Amino acid sequence: MISRLEVITHVYAASSLELARGISLVEFASSKRGAIGFSTGLARVAPGAELAYHYHECSESITVLAGECEVAVEGRTYVLHPYDSLHVPKRVAHTVKNLDGSSDLAVHTAFSSSSVTRNPANGSYVPSRLAEALSAEHGPESLQRFSLAAAYELSTNAWFKDLFAGRLGARGICGGYGRFAPGTSLPCHTHLYDESITIVEGTATCLVAGRRYTLNGCDTALVPQGLPHRFINESDQEMAMVWVYAGDEPERVIVENRRCAEGN
Repeated sequence: MISRLEVITHVYAASSLELARGISLVEFASSKRGAIGFSTGLARVAPGAELAYHYHECSESITVLAGECEVAVEGRTYVLHPYDSLHVPKRVAHTVKNLDGSSDLAVHTAFSSSSVTRNPANGSYVPSRLAEALSAEHGPESLQRFSLAAAYELSTNAWFKDLFAGRLGARGICGGYGRFAPGTSLPCHTHLYDESITIVEGTATCLVAGRRYTLNGCDTALVPQGLPHRFINESDQEMAMVWVYAGDEPERVIVENRRCAEGN
């Protein structure tokens, strides 16, 4: 019996946490929102703002949604563009900076714990400029450039790219990007893990066990393990999402579509 229900976050109405001056976070999935095994959110970084060196007791994946981001990991410095993703293992110090002097940076964050703490890192790191590196070869972090990620068609005219996963160096979480042509969707399915789905482009219709939602503008659905759901592009424009599972590798169990439309 499924005891947990989905949690929908509409970004325009959501409250945010101030992480530092000019940096705020909207939580999508966390222990406070009923998530198990992971956390996700949307960080907004003001022009020129920087989150000082820190580390977590869990792994983190940083995926840029808009803007240009500089991430330094123990001195190794990368520049990330939209949908590039960098995975940082637990207890590895890193910092994030908005390189744009006039526009906010938007970053999707995913952690391998439902309760996340940020601990200041006081070490001294020798800068090493790896801005346009195609991979992370000099440390424990894992870099996935969106332009180089393999694309696969998961359903007709629904194309996906995996951005972080166990086989790509991530631990405890996996995630990626999916783009849906008008009129397309995945079949109704469930997962063995909780999932967070953020609509980053266009508008999606979200069906979860008979309940229906319209999501756009980084609105996010937190769907618990085992709950049948699907996302449909009912618009005349393309739709795209960033999805995250609380597990090392993507998996899906296909079920009858009526379970999404009518309930369990």
